Amino acid sequence: MLTKDTFSREETRHLKIGFGVAMGILLIITFWILADNRINHQEAGTYYPLHARFNRTDGLLVGDIVRLAGMNIGKVVDAKLDSEYKALLTLEIKDDIKLPDDSSASIVSSGIMGAKYIEIEPGGSEDMLIPGDEFTYTQDAMVIEELVDRIISIGKANRNKSKK
Repeated sequence: MLTKDTFSREETRHLKIGFGVAMGILLIITFWILADNRINHQEAGTYYPLHARFNRTDGLLVGDIVRLAGMNIGKVVDAKLDSEYKALLTLEIKDDIKLPDDSSASIVSSGIMGAKYIEIEPGGSEDMLIPGDEFTYTQDAMVIEELVDRIISIGKANRNKSKK
């Protein structure tokens, strides 16, 4: 049986810190599992396919969600390279969501280090996309390293201008 004098003060402090870290990790994992926004296609309703072609899809995976106005309306079900080495994604969209044929698809992130998803911006056309159609307008994923490089180069340019 352990008594109060079994561990030194330092050992007791390390045990408390270790327990706190373990609980923090457990909370993060629990939150991550509960916050999973992927659409389960066992939900009621049917889906139709649309295609989107991108130059780069960094961080976007098959199974990631498709959103419109912040609401989940589908998911990415396939990704492959076309003959011009562009990423051709197949999206499944809920049947009750009709999109104008001039709508755009953008790969965005839910934060600086957040998961990627596809955001649909509806156009103003009267004609609608039909199953199997392809988005005419797409915007590629922004790579965080490129963004940081751009910010640094702008800062350097501004610093050089102010020295003159």
